Amino acid sequence: MLSYQHAYHAGNFADVHKHLMLHAVIDHLLRKSSSVTYIDTHAGRGRYPLQAEETSRLAEYRHGAEKLWQARQTLQADPLLEDWLAGLASAQQHQPAARLDHYPGSPWWMAQRLREQDSLQLFELHPGEHGHLSQQDLPARARHLHADGLSGLLSALPVKSPRLCVLVDPSYERKNEYAEVADTLLKAMRKARHAVMLVWYPLLPAGHHMTLLEALKEGGQRKVWRSELNLGTAGRERGMHGSGMLVINPPWGLEQRLADAMRRLTPLWGEASHYRADWWVPE
Repeated sequence: MLSYQHAYHAGNFADVHKHLMLHAVIDHLLRKSSSVTYIDTHAGRGRYPLQAEETSRLAEYRHGAEKLWQARQTLQADPLLEDWLAGLASAQQHQPAARLDHYPGSPWWMAQRLREQDSLQLFELHPGEHGHLSQQDLPARARHLHADGLSGLLSALPVKSPRLCVLVDPSYERKNEYAEVADTLLKAMRKARHAVMLVWYPLLPAGHHMTLLEALKEGGQRKVWRSELNLGTAGRERGMHGSGMLVINPPWGLEQRLADAMRRLTPLWGEASHYRADWWVPE
């Protein structure tokens, strides 16, 4: 199935959670001069005009990125949020950015911080989404491929650079994608044991994400850190009530930086919202 298009959900609360995590991980990687290969298995369009028909139809960004934008004066007291918001401002078409007109997807967050020694591989299987991605102004060190990201990841390993950072962000249109992601991760980590792997998953009433989490644990993967932002609406019968991220081999200090940022963010989504982070599988 290739019906999913992230443009309908761009900039929502899950994107904020996901891309803030990605931004923090890249911060840690850039502290060393050795080269990094970045791989995005489900890249999407790269940058989303908020007034486009798809994005404006649901306007989920109003409950996500726009909430941070409106509260940016108070959020800038946190270093991670201040830096992330500065990145968001630079992604706007109209400068100086007085309002949000675009939301940057993961290819943008990765590409903007590439150094001369780094490289980026962007996989996108949906032909329409890849068409949009191919029109983005990407640096020469970034390649976009019209291909399946999970098989593409395994084909790309091992990489030549000493360090590797991978974002796995499927739509989970099919229930068996959770198991497919887990199987791919276990195979990938056998080829690149020191890679930093970030995996997004939705929190849904059916709890399908536990298939992914349990498969990693049963497969023997170690050093798996879990981060979940829950809007406190888990009792409803349908819809995503939260956003989850797994980080395999998380950089030291990441947990505290995210906890500090989320302490300021969660009140934006109401009193029932809450954040938790723990080791799903310790070292």
